Amino acid sequence: MTLLNGKYADFEVLRTQVVTLRQQGLSRRQIRDRTHIDNNDLLNRLLDGEPAPAWTRRPNAKDDLRERARELRLKGLTYDQIQAELGCSKSSISLWVRDLPRPARRDPKEQASLAARKRWDHELAIRDEERTRTKEAAKAEIGRLTDRELFMAGVALYWAEGSKDKTYARRERVVFINSDPGVINLYLAWLDLLGVERGRLRFRVSIHESADVEAAEQYWADLTRTDTSAFQRATLKKHNPKTVRKNVDEGYRGCLIVVVRQSAELYRRVEGWWSGMTVEGARRNA
Repeated sequence: MTLLNGKYADFEVLRTQVVTLRQQGLSRRQIRDRTHIDNNDLLNRLLDGEPAPAWTRRPNAKDDLRERARELRLKGLTYDQIQAELGCSKSSISLWVRDLPRPARRDPKEQASLAARKRWDHELAIRDEERTRTKEAAKAEIGRLTDRELFMAGVALYWAEGSKDKTYARRERVVFINSDPGVINLYLAWLDLLGVERGRLRFRVSIHESADVEAAEQYWADLTRTDTSAFQRATLKKHNPKTVRKNVDEGYRGCLIVVVRQSAELYRRVEGWWSGMTVEGARRNA
């Protein structure tokens, strides 16, 4: 084929030649080399509506992002807006959408709002990093608990979260309920330290009636290394239409109730231990 020379050739004739080359399977670079069209805007107009040949589309992990970026670009979003939406680099976005038409110039207020959002996102990322560093440093300070440290922690934990005996309602038994997996693990480790056999434990889930009860029981069974057949019937919480529930995400698994059978003697000892740990008790024992 004889190609037109010069940048000011008849547009329609030039488009016919470019489209023909595209339909023959040439890439943008190959077409540019053949026609000597160095102006990307002009080449974009000439190729408008002509899909790239399949061999130029190399499959990779970013294909879905690429397609999404092109969809957003066609809707008129700018590079900054696409970056905020997808979290991709501007250089990648530029490569993915450079053959698409440019959107209209963004309103200054919108641009300022987007810039403020990017600054805030950056600030939040910095805060998250600082938060993680602080937590990891504090975790390292604890180290491995001694038996006495675990014993003292377990007594305090039970007295904060476990059931209590009342003079008007005698309930001398060890019953513990919590929704935090770490707390449950610590409590079970404490019971192991006290020599409480796992066969004496009974488990029950307390959860909202609209939640996935079976999934919650399986989660707590895995955590406690117990078969779900050992779980008692779950306690379902009725929905109060006057309240707005916030614990509705996939991580909601209700609370786990751990009951120690035949535990009146153990409860009395726990109450005595706690009394000895209070300020008054500690001073009296000194």
